[in-house]
Amino acid sequence: MNEPSEQHSISVDDAATRVIAAVGDFRVPVENVELDQALARVLAIDVVAPNDVPGWANSAMDGYALRAADLQSAGSRVLTLVGTRLAGDSRDAMVGEGECVRVTTGAPLPRGADTVVMKEQTHCADDRVTIDAVLAAGTNVRPAGEDYRVGDAALSAGTRLSPAGLGVLASFGMQQVSVRRRPRVALLTSGDEVVLPGEDLPIGFVYNSNKFSLSGMLRQAGAELVLQRHMRDRPDEMAGILTEAASGADVVITCGGVSAGEADYMPDLLRRLGRVDFWKVRMKPGMPLLFGRIGSTLVFGLPGNPVSGVATFLRLVRPALDAMTGSIGGAIRTQYARLATPIRKTHARAEFQRARMASRADGSLWAEPFPRQGSGVLRSVAEADCLIVLGESISELAVGDVVEILPLPGVN
Repeated sequence: MNEPSEQHSISVDDAATRVIAAVGDFRVPVENVELDQALARVLAIDVVAPNDVPGWANSAMDGYALRAADLQSAGSRVLTLVGTRLAGDSRDAMVGEGECVRVTTGAPLPRGADTVVMKEQTHCADDRVTIDAVLAAGTNVRPAGEDYRVGDAALSAGTRLSPAGLGVLASFGMQQVSVRRRPRVALLTSGDEVVLPGEDLPIGFVYNSNKFSLSGMLRQAGAELVLQRHMRDRPDEMAGILTEAASGADVVITCGGVSAGEADYMPDLLRRLGRVDFWKVRMKPGMPLLFGRIGSTLVFGLPGNPVSGVATFLRLVRPALDAMTGSIGGAIRTQYARLATPIRKTHARAEFQRARMASRADGSLWAEPFPRQGSGVLRSVAEADCLIVLGESISELAVGDVVEILPLPGVN
């Protein structure tokens, strides 16, 4: 990729395209993990059913297994009870004409039986079962392969494994699964005015909220945090920490020091240690975003304002992490809702406004932006469940207008 001009900001869409292009064909390596360690991991292979699920016809109810042909005449029928079969009972059982076998849910269907009548539809006295029902063959029976037939496509490579997905793999008898290694990320916060919670807070200082909000989002994105450090505003010290971080990570994320102030050293440091792909994006919040690389390691320089860090992470960093693992579709999916209050935008940047969604009785989805949208108002992020996306050309929107929203799953 040719070195772009850093003199002018670029659009959010252009920034996203450049980030994904920088990831290119790179994929984190494949590893095998135990099934109970695979939640939220990204499948590295296509999974096909190695066997039928279930592997044999079984009862879907507690009741009696019988032949449907014995219930085709009107009125009550009395069948002879010839045995009991519980779930997990692999002993042979047989149903003949005029006979039935007591079964529990999940019990293998006895030979000769094709139907199960619920216990509630019967009356049993000794070995005589009275049934007042006419049932079609197959009623209350789960046939072999009802869920998956051997060879069926089950889960595709790139699928992020959900609890249900893990259940599917377990139903195939799999103990391990091939997944992509977690992207290795170094998170570096910066600023002489930043202290950790629990330390004294002199006037002019702030607690390091970015360390916790960003590390939390990284873990939710499936990343492995290989390094967390705080950097003082000392260029030589920062250069050493950046070099160390880049040597052991797929991605380095810094927070703060990317604007145009006297202590904003990150743009010059990235030029010196690696290369700058772009600096400054036409978005609010998050305009001073810096992106480049040190060697083969991607570097995101996020603004220090807490809300800016969240917005830039969700829009640009998270898609890069998803691309590294080959995750299908990504985690942040665009939706649409109607606007609950009017919006007036007075600048030419894309804007991401924090909002809450609410569904109404007619099934429509509405988004209501918070009145305070400042980039330092972290409370609005904690209370939001979506971002309203306002394109560069949008200036005014009325109540009821349809807007693009980015849900924030797992952020709250």
